[in-house]
Amino acid sequence: MLKILSFQPVSLYQNGGASRVLRRLYAGRESQVTSLGIVTGKILPQQGELPETVITAFPAHRYWMRWKARDLFTWAREKLFKNLTVNRLRRAASGDKSDVLHMVQHGPFCTALCTNDILRDKQLWVSFHDHFSLTGGTFADTKRLWTQADRRLAISVELGEEYRRLFGDKEFEIITDGVLAGELSPPRLPGESDAPLVVYFSGSLHLEYYPLFEVLVAAMEVLCKQGMALKLVLRGTQQLSFLENKAFITEYRTSFISDEAIKAEMDEVTILYLPIKFSPPEFYLYSLSTKMVSYLGSSGAILYHGPAGSAAGKMLDIANAAVSCNTLDVNDMVNAISALVQNRSVSANAGKLACERFDLEAIRKQFWKEIS
Repeated sequence: MLKILSFQPVSLYQNGGASRVLRRLYAGRESQVTSLGIVTGKILPQQGELPETVITAFPAHRYWMRWKARDLFTWAREKLFKNLTVNRLRRAASGDKSDVLHMVQHGPFCTALCTNDILRDKQLWVSFHDHFSLTGGTFADTKRLWTQADRRLAISVELGEEYRRLFGDKEFEIITDGVLAGELSPPRLPGESDAPLVVYFSGSLHLEYYPLFEVLVAAMEVLCKQGMALKLVLRGTQQLSFLENKAFITEYRTSFISDEAIKAEMDEVTILYLPIKFSPPEFYLYSLSTKMVSYLGSSGAILYHGPAGSAAGKMLDIANAAVSCNTLDVNDMVNAISALVQNRSVSANAGKLACERFDLEAIRKQFWKEIS
């Protein structure tokens, strides 16, 4: 029976795309996986069946730090004390008897376990979720992992082809999040009831997304003044001062909940907001949002906000599985939301796309195929 040591830059029980993908791949096979995560700050205690060791890189990030202190601590963590953390990771992995080291290429510690002692009698499987220039990794480390890996698991065709161009003509497989047949929900048609239309966003809202979110908020204000009843629900997002005193209700939901609970939550809303930042190109050209995949199987309709040329934007457009706003113009967003409310096809098309491209059962079988 195949045994895996999973090494990733998060705890498997944190909110976020990488942890979600891994939890979904490992579901039902928890007894075959041992997890080793590395984090930079305080996390919630383990909340699952899979055994996990979490190493906190030194010095730890503190959420009260101002940006200058954060930058100083990041420099110390990744330069001055890097070897201290690397040695802690290697001690934690020493003696592991797994058949495979499956790791996520992300961050400055991603090659920490690529030693002869740890990889002896193991295959190396590497998941590439984002362009290395955005993850704190380096060209050299990424090339090493691309060429050394026994299996290369890319989040998108676009990222795999770019890495093949940069690092060498190696075969790769597409392994991402997916949707089970039983998770496909019937489409919810916007405007079916008199209740407020709920706009939903799940995930951390990084500073780079503020301009997009401010456009969404301004457009919702315009539509409320025109008589549309709207509500904004945010899962896992920090308090946002520019949401105060608006014409619509804002509800924050901050606690960690299971994937099943998030799925039920998304099935209750009308509009699923999917922002992709407009820069840098290395982000939107190659990354495929795991949030998009979970949205595809839900009842609501997807409102895509970002570059038309992104990997996600192109896929949704070809399948007519979303209504898109490709600018930071408030009027364009008003028109997009209005069009989505009138649309009766994008939610059903999203379900078809989920079946055709993101069948989780097929993805799991591909991931767990026996070592040749």
